[in-house]
Amino acid sequence: MIKLRYASLTVTTAIMVALSACNNTPTAENPSTPATNPSSQTTEVVSHVGHGDKSQININTAILSELDKFEAKLDIPELSNKIQANRPYGSPEDLVSKKVITQEQFDQIKNSVTVQEVALTGEAKDVDYMTKLSLMKGHLLVAQELLEKDQPKQAEPHIGHPVEEIYVDVEEQLNERQVKEFKTTLVSLENFVKSNPKDAKVNINLAASMQAVDGAIAALPAEQRSKPGFVLQVINELLDAANAEYTAAIADSKISEPIEYQDSRGFVVYANELYQGISSQVATENPEADAAIKASFTELKAAWPSVIPPATAAKTPEDVTKLVTTIAENSQKIIKKANN
Repeated sequence: MIKLRYASLTVTTAIMVALSACNNTPTAENPSTPATNPSSQTTEVVSHVGHGDKSQININTAILSELDKFEAKLDIPELSNKIQANRPYGSPEDLVSKKVITQEQFDQIKNSVTVQEVALTGEAKDVDYMTKLSLMKGHLLVAQELLEKDQPKQAEPHIGHPVEEIYVDVEEQLNERQVKEFKTTLVSLENFVKSNPKDAKVNINLAASMQAVDGAIAALPAEQRSKPGFVLQVINELLDAANAEYTAAIADSKISEPIEYQDSRGFVVYANELYQGISSQVATENPEADAAIKASFTELKAAWPSVIPPATAAKTPEDVTKLVTTIAENSQKIIKKANN
């Protein structure tokens, strides 16, 4: 796992939102000519929400799990890291001019690439905020499982990722929402696990870190956090990240990247936990959608039979993608109704 894997999630999520199914919202288009400074690209302010078309990815700001989609499409190992290392890009075509990929390879993904920035406002910003914190929670849940299995070395990266990769990207929103700083708590936990994983303070600091993330989420109004239409958007973002991570973890039916496998497990575990909190409301509103989502989650969780990766992958990336898509499609029925 490389640092800044989840950097600039705000802009990445904004791209996703801007491309949603709302017909009255303009989609982001690539500039016709290369720009010398990516920051000069038009910034579109998005206030509506929706888990829609995610076909375009901003190569200047996307997290690695988003860039993994290009890696999987083109079957080029480490492509995500290479794209990140060659930033910034003035235009999508810079992927070719900077020799990141060939023209032939670019032609296969050109409709999925953008460098346009999008700003979030309103509920879309709240979805982004809760998604980032939920990614933190997923990491910590996996770390907790690994510590319980006396695997502190495997737990270390999952404890480090929230503070090293995500906190900086959510810090501005934490300040805006007057959330008490908890980076120190995360750093303390990381240091204890590295230096003395048997110390009782590890469990104390882990519990404090979990509570801090929950407290930051609680900065959102309780009514909003209980609305199925809102929570399902967060769930879909978590599952999308999990899907990309799982795909990056699998090679030749084997789990070649244990950390990515564990990341995706944590995100699915927490996404399912979030769904349990709204399931009864969804069942009342649309029992068929609720049944489909529950069944898909049950089957989806089977891809991670344990926190320690098995010798052979329990499900193919295609299996996981299909289940995530089923959840997203049924979620849309609830989200669209909530937005009408």
